[in-house]
Amino acid sequence: MVGCKATHDEPAPDFSGELTPEEIEGGKLTPEILWKFGRTGDAHISPDGSKVIYSVTRFDYKTNRSKTDIIVLDLETLETMPLTTFGGRNFNPRWHPDGGKIGYLSAEDGTVQLWEVNPDGSGKRQVSAIDGGITSFEYSPTGDHIWYTAQVKLETTPEEKYPDLPLIDVRIEDELMYRHWDRWHNYSYSHVFIAPYDRGKLGDAIDIMEGEKYDSPLAPFYSPSEISWSSDGKIVAYTSKKMDRTEYAQSTDSDIYLYYVDSGETRNITRNNRGYDKYPVFSPDGNYLAWQSMETPGYESDKARLFIYNLNNGVKTYLTRNFEENASGFKWSDDSRYIYFISGINATYQIFSINVPTRDIRQITDGKHNITSIDLNGNLMIAEKMSMSMASEIFRIDPVTGRETQLTFTNRHIYDNIEMGRVLERWVKTTDGKEMLVWVIYPPDFDSSKKYPALLYCQGGPQSAVSQFFSYRWNFQIMAANGYIIVAPNRRGLPTFGQEWNRQISGDWGGQAMDDLLSAVDELKKESYIDETRLGAVGASFGGYSAFQLAGIHEGRFKAFISHNGVFNLESMYAATEETFFVNHDLGGPFWESPQPVSYQQFSPHNTVHNWDTPILIYTGEKDYRVPYTEGLQAFNIARLRGIPARLVHFPNEAHWVLQPQNGILWQREFFSWLDKWLKN
Repeated sequence: MVGCKATHDEPAPDFSGELTPEEIEGGKLTPEILWKFGRTGDAHISPDGSKVIYSVTRFDYKTNRSKTDIIVLDLETLETMPLTTFGGRNFNPRWHPDGGKIGYLSAEDGTVQLWEVNPDGSGKRQVSAIDGGITSFEYSPTGDHIWYTAQVKLETTPEEKYPDLPLIDVRIEDELMYRHWDRWHNYSYSHVFIAPYDRGKLGDAIDIMEGEKYDSPLAPFYSPSEISWSSDGKIVAYTSKKMDRTEYAQSTDSDIYLYYVDSGETRNITRNNRGYDKYPVFSPDGNYLAWQSMETPGYESDKARLFIYNLNNGVKTYLTRNFEENASGFKWSDDSRYIYFISGINATYQIFSINVPTRDIRQITDGKHNITSIDLNGNLMIAEKMSMSMASEIFRIDPVTGRETQLTFTNRHIYDNIEMGRVLERWVKTTDGKEMLVWVIYPPDFDSSKKYPALLYCQGGPQSAVSQFFSYRWNFQIMAANGYIIVAPNRRGLPTFGQEWNRQISGDWGGQAMDDLLSAVDELKKESYIDETRLGAVGASFGGYSAFQLAGIHEGRFKAFISHNGVFNLESMYAATEETFFVNHDLGGPFWESPQPVSYQQFSPHNTVHNWDTPILIYTGEKDYRVPYTEGLQAFNIARLRGIPARLVHFPNEAHWVLQPQNGILWQREFFSWLDKWLKN
C-alpha cells in the first residue's frame, strides 16, 4: 500500500480525506468514511520544547494506496506544516539532539533510507545509502552516532543450494518458526548497527550482532522501542531472543543486552528471568536502565512489571511489585527521580508516575479514553489519546494535575459532519458473583421508545481489554451507525481488572469466559429498547473462537454469528500455529499428553457442531499464520454440510487483519449485509 505517482492508466490518489456532499448529508459513519480518517502517531517534542513532530497516514480507497507524512506542530501558535512531499511512506521521525534537523525514514529513492529536513521544511537531503535499506533508527543523545536496524541475510536459500535448478519454487525447513504472523522466514535477521554521524554524513557502520541468527527488535513487529541509547551515547541496550528457531517457537525468554560502544563488549543483564524482557530506557543521569519484564515462561500476557537496573553495581529492583496492573511506555523525568508510564484501569489506559526512591505511584490522568504513548521534555508532556468515539490525536498533559489540552485536530472535518453514538458504562453481575464492566454503544439517533437489534461483541486476545480503542475494522461507532446496539463485555481474561481476572482465561477458554459473555447479553436484553429476538454475536481471533463456541451452546439466544479468523479445532490449531508457547500455556499443553489437557475435549468448538443451527459468516485470511485459515474452512464446510446457512469470505492476501482499503470496505459491506439479512428482515 505504498503511494506513488499515478500512471496514465489510473487516477491520481486523493489523500485529502475530504467528505463528499453525499457523505455529509448522510451524517453517519460509513466504511468509506472510515478509510478517510487520518491516522496520527509517533509524536516527539523538540529539544527546546517549542515544537512537536508526528506522522499522519492517509488512504485513498479508490486506488488502494496510502501516504504517510511527517508534520511539525508549533506549540505556541498550534499551526502545523507538512515536512515531507514524497507520496509514499515517510516514517520514524526523530529530532536531532541539537534541534537543528529532523531525521526520518523514506523510500523516496527506491529503498528505505535515512533522510533529514530542517524544522521549517527546507534543506531536505538523503543521509544514508545502505544496501537493502534500513527499518528504524535513532540519534545518540550526543548527536555523533546513530543506531539503525537492517535485515542481514545469514542462511542459504534453496535456489542458492541448487543453482542448476533456476525455476524451483520451494521451501526446505529443518526448524520451527519458519513462518510468523503473516510472512515466511526470509533467511535473514534484523540486526542493530551503529554508525558515526557528522552533520548529515554517516561513517562506516558496525553490526553489533554480527553473524548471529537472531532478531533485534523482535519479530514480527520489530518495534524500535526495544532499542535505546544511554544518555552519554556509550551504551546501546537492545532486546533479543537468542535461541534456535525451534526453541524460539516454544519460549518467551527474550533478554536485554547492553552493547558498549567503545569496547564492543555485549552483556546480558536479564539472563535469569525466563519470561519476556523488553523496552529498555536509560535514565538521564546515566545511573539506571528501566525495562518491562514478565516472570512466567511462555505466558505472553503475564503481568508487565517495571524493573530498573543499577548500571553502577548491577542491582535490579522490581518497582511495581505492589502495583496490581501492567506498566508500559516508560519515560524518565529530567532529574531521574520519576518514571512516567501507561497502565490500564477498568478498561481505560491512563498515565501514572512512580517515585523511584520511594516507589510511590500516582495516577495522573482519568477519563474514558486510552492513552497510547507519551513523550516528555522537562515539565512538558504530550500524549497520544483515543476513545471509541475519537481516533488518535495528540494532547498536552499537565504532569501534575492531569489537565488535557488537545493539540491536533486531524479529523475534525469528519467529526463536524458525522454524529457519533453514546458510549455508556454498565456493570453486570457474572455467574460467579463478580462485577464485570460492559460498554454499551447506542445508535446516533437512539430512541428509547423503539426496539433495536443488538450485537454481542466478543473480544480477541484472549488477553486484550475491551478498552476505549478506536478500530478501523471492529469499529463500534460504525456498527451503531447501522442501527445496532453493541454490548461489549470485559469478560474473564481481559486485563485492567487485576491479575487474577486476567489469568482466569488460561486453560478455561470455553468456561467462565463464555458464561461472562452470556451474562452480559442476558442482562442487557432485558432493556425495553433491545429486541431479544434479534441478537447477534461477532468477534475476531479469540472473539472468532467465541462465536464458534457460542454457536454450540447458546440455546437459541442468537440469530446470527460472525467469526473472523477464529479458532475452531483446538487440536489442529495447536499443530499448525507458529508461536507454540502460546498454545502450550493457554490450552494447557499438547493434545497428545496423557492425561490430555481438558481444553481439547471441553472447549473445542468442533466438538459441539451437532448443536449448530444458526446462520454464520466466516472470514479467513490466507496469510494468517497465528490462526491458520484452515480453521475457518473447517467451520464453514461443516456448517454447510449440516445445512446451516453460512458464508465464507476468504482474503488470499490478508493475514490476521484486513489492511488493504478496498478489502476493508468489502469486509464491512459483507458484515452488515449478513447482519441485516438475519437480524433486520
